[in-house]
Amino acid sequence: MVSDTHLKERDERLCHVLEEHFRDCDLILHAGDLVDPSVLALFGKRDVRAVFGNADPPEVRQILSDRIVVHLNGFRLGLIHDCEMSTVDGPGIPRGMGSVDCLVFGHTHRPVNFVSGGVLYFNPGSTTSNRISRYNSIGILEIGRTITGQIIELRDN
Repeated sequence: MVSDTHLKERDERLCHVLEEHFRDCDLILHAGDLVDPSVLALFGKRDVRAVFGNADPPEVRQILSDRIVVHLNGFRLGLIHDCEMSTVDGPGIPRGMGSVDCLVFGHTHRPVNFVSGGVLYFNPGSTTSNRISRYNSIGILEIGRTITGQIIELRDN
């Protein structure tokens, strides 16, 4: 999964990351701040679910929702851009999302991977913009009998 790509045009770094790390993935999640809708074309024929973020212009907001719930292997994954505590019901779950097993979010550009109250909170960090974090990163979720997350630091970006 990726987030906060902040791209206005084709980006070879992202294309390389997609080929190297997501070649065998069943689904790619993008947690917002694409900035340009053409970024979705970089994913090719891969199955992608994405939400818009605070930096996304109207043309992105017209084609994406601010939050979605993805059902995979009996689990509910919530996907949202900004997971501010002021916009949540209960222990960190955004309003209108219901109960989820995993909450995927972006916005902070900082990777997050922890479980609280039986929910995996997961932020892959920023794939291409490291203005806040020390490094670029992506995330991988493995879904079997449980959901586990892994943050992958991108050293060549």
